[in-house]
Amino acid sequence: MAKRLIPALNRVLVEKIVPPSKTTSGILLPEKTTKLNSGKVIAVGPGARSRDGNVIPVTVKEGDVVLLPEYGGTEVKLGDKEYHLFRDDDILGTLHD
Repeated sequence: MAKRLIPALNRVLVEKIVPPSKTTSGILLPEKTTKLNSGKVIAVGPGARSRDGNVIPVTVKEGDVVLLPEYGGTEVKLGDKEYHLFRDDDILGTLHD
């Protein structure tokens, strides 16, 4: 369902990653230890235009795991899933293993 939505300009469609609330052995984790505001990029727009009319490409690509700001973005509900639209400038960085 999310593949039908193509973000406009320099916007990025992100599905937030919900951290696990307990370990594989069944130990419950406190909320504060699992709080990392990250998400997976589902779709990206073509990019914004400069004053000269040139396209400035988006810095992330589909499949990237990104660090998101605590507040901001626009919530979008597609089917039974929730996604968020962020501007490329609002994304704080990418996360790598």
